[in-house]
Amino acid sequence: MLEFDGLRKSYGTNLVLDDVSFAVAPGQMYGFCGANGAGKTTTMRIALGLARADAGQVRWAGRTVDLEVRRRIGYMPEERGLYPKMPAAEQLEYFARLHGMNAAAAKKSAAELLDGMGLGERSKDALEKLSLGNQQRVQLAAALVSNPDVLILDEPFSGLDPTGVDALAGNLAERRSRGVPVLFSSHQLDLVERLCDAVGILAGGKMVASGTVDQLREREADRQLRVVIPGCDGGWARELDFAHVASDRDGEVLLQLDDPSRDQDVLSAAMAAGSVAQFGWRQPTLVEIFREAVAA
Repeated sequence: MLEFDGLRKSYGTNLVLDDVSFAVAPGQMYGFCGANGAGKTTTMRIALGLARADAGQVRWAGRTVDLEVRRRIGYMPEERGLYPKMPAAEQLEYFARLHGMNAAAAKKSAAELLDGMGLGERSKDALEKLSLGNQQRVQLAAALVSNPDVLILDEPFSGLDPTGVDALAGNLAERRSRGVPVLFSSHQLDLVERLCDAVGILAGGKMVASGTVDQLREREADRQLRVVIPGCDGGWARELDFAHVASDRDGEVLLQLDDPSRDQDVLSAAMAAGSVAQFGWRQPTLVEIFREAVAA
């Protein structure tokens, strides 16, 4: 378990983190979301010892994260930090050795990662000769090459094409299957929703929502019932005194009910109005959950 417990951080009078707490379980992929300046990178930097919290702790397996534990963390910063004139494979081997791997293991791990990311044939090329997307893949590989026990990745999917996204997602899924806790930040909420077991939303330095996507959906205050009757407007729905029409377009009506248990009354009214093609509670997207959480 990777635990962030009561983190607080200020820069002068600017309170960046205010009692931030959440946990990433073994084998869990946790999406860390928030607008620019919300405090995501600061939280990650504290875990890596690159910034010092004013209060609170970061723990892994019940132990306060120290230098020894940090050697077991694979970290990818948002800014590229590799050597532009150094061959891709050579730098991956170098970073693996820094984490304590022997030469043979470092070479094997570097080769496997580059092959898996579609860069096997470019392994001897200097980083500066690669496209920006491929440089991003090498940066990701640098975080993975030492086979870390924990992964903390800051915007890892930024700049990747769909093939690169799939390659990284597959690699992270494989790490997750080994029990590695994976924490990554991203503004690409569709990817977070597709890949993550749990999500945390940070706004103004505070955790405003945390849990699985399903849990966040269940807590959604404005659940909507979706009814589709082709060729029929929503006049029938406006006659319901226990429902409010949120949207009425092209035969599709979205309703908010004063009493959710009266959904079958809605179905009866809809069937009387026409041939019902679709009926059910609409699941809010992570984008909608995010917008509501940060606006609260």
